[in-house]
Amino acid sequence: MSKPLGPYTPVVRAGDFLITSGQIGQLEGKLVDGGIVAETRQAMENLKTVLESEGASLSDVVKTTVFLADIDEWPAMNDPYIEALGDHRPARSAFGVGALPMGARVEIEAWAYRPAS
Repeated sequence: MSKPLGPYTPVVRAGDFLITSGQIGQLEGKLVDGGIVAETRQAMENLKTVLESEGASLSDVVKTTVFLADIDEWPAMNDPYIEALGDHRPARSAFGVGALPMGARVEIEAWAYRPAS
C-alpha cells in the first residue's frame, strides 16, 4: 500500500462499513504513465489493496465516488473501472473537479460493507 500523501488514514471502519480515502493512480510515489486509462487501472488496484488490508475486496464495495480532473474523460475512465469490478456494480457518482493531488487525472473513493468479525 502506498504511503498517504497527507495526514489521513487510507481506510476507516465505521460499524460494518469500511470507508476509503481517495485513491489515485500512483505507484511507488509517482503517477503511472498512460493517462486516464492507466491511472484508473492503478487507482482501482490501490483501492483493492487498501480494502484487502482490512479483509475486504472490491466485491464488498457498495458505493464509489469518482473525481475527474476533466469530466470529458469519463468514458475513458469507465472501461478500466468496469474491468476492475467485473460484474459487480456498486452505486457510483462522478464529478469533474478543478485539480487532484499530484496532477492526477482521477481519484476514486469507496464505501464497502464488510461486517465486523
